[in-house]
Amino acid sequence: MPLRVQPAPAPALRSVHAALGSPAGLRGDATPPGLRARAGSVRPDLSLPLHVLDGITASAGPPRTRLTGWRFLLRDVHGVAGAADAMLTADGWTFSHFCEGPFVASAETALRRAETLPVAYQPRLLSVPELYMLTLWLHADTEADAADGSPAPADLLVPLAPAPPGIAAHRPHRVDGLLPLLTRRLVPPPLLGTPV
Repeated sequence: MPLRVQPAPAPALRSVHAALGSPAGLRGDATPPGLRARAGSVRPDLSLPLHVLDGITASAGPPRTRLTGWRFLLRDVHGVAGAADAMLTADGWTFSHFCEGPFVASAETALRRAETLPVAYQPRLLSVPELYMLTLWLHADTEADAADGSPAPADLLVPLAPAPPGIAAHRPHRVDGLLPLLTRRLVPPPLLGTPV
C-alpha cells in the first residue's frame, strides 16, 4: 500500500533548493565526494521529518520525541545520490548539510519495502542517538501532523543499516517490542558484587 508522505514546510524545501543552486552548493569542500561528483543533476525527491528519541532510559515516563529537521532524499537519473537536511532555527527553516552513506541507501531500501506492506503508514525518520541508530518510523496515523507525536505502540520501527549489534536492519518491529529492547541495551550491567 502506498505510503502517505506529508509535505515538508515550503521554506525548508526552498532552503535545500537554494543550497543546491548556490555556487558552492554541491561543489563545496564540506559536501561528500559522491554527491560532489553528481553536482548539477540532483534534485530533492522525497522529504521525511527527522525526529530524535530522547530519554529512552528515563524512569520518569515514556521517551520523548522531538522534531529536529527534515531530510530530503536527493535523486538523479541513477537513483538516490544522497540527502540534504534542513533544520528549524530562530530565523525559520534553513539548510543544514548534505550527507551520503549507508543510512541514506538503507532508508531508500526500507521505504521501498514499506510500500509493499498491506497497511498505509506515514513515513518518518527516528534517531536514537544513544545507540547511534536511525530507523524508518512508520506511523499508523497517516493524517497526523508530521512534526508532532510520539511512536504509538502499534507503529513500526525499521532499523536502518548499519544497525547496532543484535538488532536486524530492515526488519520491521512494533514500537512496543523494540523500545524495551533498546532500553535494556542502554542500562549498564550491575557491577560485580553489587546486589541486584
